[in-house]
Amino acid sequence: MADPDLSLPLITSNQPDVFISIEDDGEDSSLRDNQHHNPRGHEFDHLNPVNPFRFLSDVDPPVQIPTTVDPFRNDTPGVYGLYEMIKIVICLPIALVRLVLFGVSLAVGYLATKLALAGWRDRHNPMPRWRCRIMWVTRFCTRCILFSFGYQWIRRKGKPARRETAPIVVSNHVSYIEPIFYFYELSPTIVASESHDSLPVVGTIIRAMQVIYVNRLSQASRKDAVDEIKRKASCDRFPRLLLFPEGTTTNGKAIISFQLGAFIPCYPIQPVVVRYPHVHFDQSWGNISLLMLMFRMVTQFHNFMEVEYLPVIYPNDNQKQNAVRLSQKTSHAIAASLNVVQTSHSYGDLMLLNKASELKLENPSNYMAEMAKVESLFHIRNSEAVRYLETFSPMNPDSSGRVMLHDFLRVLRLKPCTLSKEIFEFIDVEKAGSITFRQFLFASAYVSTQPLFQQTCELSFSHCDADGDGYISVLEVYSILHLFLSYDSYLLLSSYVSLLFFFIFGSAWRRAETNNPKLEQGRDSRDVQFAR
Repeated sequence: MADPDLSLPLITSNQPDVFISIEDDGEDSSLRDNQHHNPRGHEFDHLNPVNPFRFLSDVDPPVQIPTTVDPFRNDTPGVYGLYEMIKIVICLPIALVRLVLFGVSLAVGYLATKLALAGWRDRHNPMPRWRCRIMWVTRFCTRCILFSFGYQWIRRKGKPARRETAPIVVSNHVSYIEPIFYFYELSPTIVASESHDSLPVVGTIIRAMQVIYVNRLSQASRKDAVDEIKRKASCDRFPRLLLFPEGTTTNGKAIISFQLGAFIPCYPIQPVVVRYPHVHFDQSWGNISLLMLMFRMVTQFHNFMEVEYLPVIYPNDNQKQNAVRLSQKTSHAIAASLNVVQTSHSYGDLMLLNKASELKLENPSNYMAEMAKVESLFHIRNSEAVRYLETFSPMNPDSSGRVMLHDFLRVLRLKPCTLSKEIFEFIDVEKAGSITFRQFLFASAYVSTQPLFQQTCELSFSHCDADGDGYISVLEVYSILHLFLSYDSYLLLSSYVSLLFFFIFGSAWRRAETNNPKLEQGRDSRDVQFAR
């Protein structure tokens, strides 16, 4: 059998309805009565909470207090107020002139870059000096582009350190403006997604910057990028390296978790802080389209931007090879300069935010889970968290993102019983009678990463798979349930708890899909296979 894939949710919307239930001495009617009298759901016994997965581990799951900060929300995604409307109308003729300047600057910069790259084959080594001098034309054009976007002047504080002193520069990332500014100011080598290479015009310019490409979803690609950072940072003939360790843009009101790529080489680092002071127009690239953001920029009288170069941070001799400590010192310095909080959000939360918007869930920011913390605790990948959200969304969460017991049971096709309620209460750490996606994700990740979890699931499956053909049918499940009701066996009951949880959250269970036509013939469509 194949290795288990613990990332895919078992129950999806295209499966036929299969209910697993245990009749529990009038429990159904009492639960329905409670739901009838209490619209917020079932009232649990707060004084005697039950952990139905205690047999997997004596350690209770960590309880994390969620933050209310949304680091990705743009404050002004639309045009609000009479002043802004009048200003846009007045600035429309100015915007046309700015767009012409933008187009001319982009064309000239592109031609100069093509000339600098013409005939250059040795991309592994630094760019020759005469080619770099041609790139000065492109750098001047980028300043004209900034001018066309309304940045007539840019306030600077401090000075960039010499390349020999700090070969790596890290900055917070708020808008698409920072890469343009840094190209003009420092002409650095950057780390960018592989997808940027195919962008028209922009792809050519970043190739001239000897960009380090990385696929954030590939472990091998990330490792190669770190090796390339080490190689280029150690050679003074290369430009200094510029990295945005947050990995995505934020609204500048928080510093999210830093990725470690810039800090693993343990070279001195100069943090740089970018601010966009504003009253009427938030320039951050949050929940706003790129075209709308550009339109708003060119229809402003002036866009304010401040850049502050902070003191260089040196790794201590006794902290060599400790990228985490260096990352923490750097992120704290940037957060302190900005006077903002630090959160455990990451690019994974942006993926959840976009998925919630795609699923048309109300208030998508309720479905962020501070994925950096989830990854460190449970080693759950971002793609796995997105699939858990796909399982959670049909439970009909309310405007606050909370789900009641009856919707939890409905979507997972479980009838009310003591065990089902205990599992729900295990997820409902706040004992509020409802659960959030964050709680759902934490509980799912906690149970599935316990050392005994897979062994218990295999034991559960072996108990149900009476004929040993690698499949279990509904009849076999009923048979094992009858055994549970006939004998008082803690081991069997514990196994069933894990079995039930796997039906709810797990992914090692899947619908039987075999390419063997002989096995398909006569097999019940509700059979389930255990893949490992």
